Amino acid sequence: MPQTATYDYIIVGGGSAACVVAAKLVTTARARVLLLERGPRKANPIMHFPAGYMKFLAKDTYLAMHQTEPQPQLSGRGPIVPQGKVLGGGSTVNAMVYMRGQAADYDRWNAAVTTPGTNNDGAWSYRDMLPYFKAQEDNDHLGGEFHGVGGPLKISNLGHTSPMTRAYIKTLQGMGIPWNPDFNGAEQFGVGMMQHTIDWETRRRCSAVDAFLAPVMDNPLLTIETEATVTRLIMEGETATGVDYLHRGSPRRAHAGTEVILAAGAYQTPKLLMLSGIGPESELARHAIRTLIDLPGVGQNLQDHYECPVVATTRGAFGYYGQDRGWPMIRAGLQYLLFRSGPATTTGVETCAFYDPDGNSAEPTIQMFCVPTVYLDRDVLGTDPGHGVTINSLLLRPKARGSVTLASADPLANAIVSTGIFNHPDDLRLTVKSFRFARSVLSNSPIREMIEREIFPGADITSDEAIAEHCRRTVKTGYHPVGTCRMGHEADEMAVLTPRLTVRGARRLRVIDASIMPNIVSGNTNAAVLGAAAKAADLILARAA
Repeated sequence: MPQTATYDYIIVGGGSAACVVAAKLVTTARARVLLLERGPRKANPIMHFPAGYMKFLAKDTYLAMHQTEPQPQLSGRGPIVPQGKVLGGGSTVNAMVYMRGQAADYDRWNAAVTTPGTNNDGAWSYRDMLPYFKAQEDNDHLGGEFHGVGGPLKISNLGHTSPMTRAYIKTLQGMGIPWNPDFNGAEQFGVGMMQHTIDWETRRRCSAVDAFLAPVMDNPLLTIETEATVTRLIMEGETATGVDYLHRGSPRRAHAGTEVILAAGAYQTPKLLMLSGIGPESELARHAIRTLIDLPGVGQNLQDHYECPVVATTRGAFGYYGQDRGWPMIRAGLQYLLFRSGPATTTGVETCAFYDPDGNSAEPTIQMFCVPTVYLDRDVLGTDPGHGVTINSLLLRPKARGSVTLASADPLANAIVSTGIFNHPDDLRLTVKSFRFARSVLSNSPIREMIEREIFPGADITSDEAIAEHCRRTVKTGYHPVGTCRMGHEADEMAVLTPRLTVRGARRLRVIDASIMPNIVSGNTNAAVLGAAAKAADLILARAA
């Protein structure tokens, strides 16, 4: 028999959302909380350096590498999609960009959870969400209507920028894209520096663990078990009463007196629901899993951000090639440790531009990054590392949808992830159009004077079809999967969750991670997950009261 313990709340997953909610339940509700994370408790100390995450991008040390299904529309490519596997989840391993998205994104959330023909506001609008963002935030120099000061989450500009970054910003302004000093302010359109979840005093990463969990880590009400893989939910009829899990290989069982809360991410949360008999009846039957609650939307509606590159070599060392090894790495490390300055205080991706190739500046559709080196996904061949620049066009609101399904009834088997990249023609059209604009950036001053030549795909690739083939061959994830257990109004048959994030048809079961999103936000997703988790905590506390 597995060992058994009882708590008020069990949180499955230890990422950004879990850290926010666990801290609130312990401090405000004085509840006994068990938090289960399948990865290790701590990451390598190098991960605290702003530049440190780049040493682990291609490794599975703190990342679960999901090999996605081969996509016919990508000529059989199945890009690898990583997900954080460490306490703090993505916030411990990501590039630390703090980007909330557009106000309209949250208004669309609100529309999705508001029953048509009624006045029952779902309270997920931007107006509803902004107070949560501000309460979490301690910004190094922004305040006022859109920003908070004194919150637990440290947000700042980077401590170092490359010459290529500065040239990119000036070039875009010369091409008619205005300077934007605050992408999280009144509007998103423009070019500027991105803010990051970095403490401006120590120049260290501020993860969700640092901001929310560390202050309660020693609270006796909180139990954190890492290297713990949940295998199924314990369901008594339609009521979630606990979980079965493996802790370092040993079977364990835990009971929840109040709620089981899922925060395992857009791949693992729907997988766990389906393994436990909650999901599309036809999918469960394929694996001889008895259906407890038939919810056809579980695992559907997968969305992510996808980006395609144009790469050029440069006439000199204007970026970060070679800075992660040898003497340059040692010198940068010493400068960081002694003075908290230099290249180690950057994430390597310092600037971006938001715009719409079709001309709608009110709601940009592309986030265009400047990466001051040659930067391609691991399965993309055709160019060698070297001094260069990569301009990546990331599609903010793809219309195509993917899915997460079960490979088998084995809880240790990875789910099947089908991305659906470019399954909607408008997604490819916008990407091709943005590729052309990104290429034109390289031929304008002052960045033009730094460029030697375009090497990927090469200047001879000019037709729409040839560019489209390049995009299909090189498209990569933005590391932002969401939407696979989306919330919705009561008449929405594909909604998995109520507006209060409870699982439809179930009792004492809730989801709080990125899978709740009806639509992906227009930018990096960690800020949106943190803000939504703060609202989720209030919803949980309101139920408890």
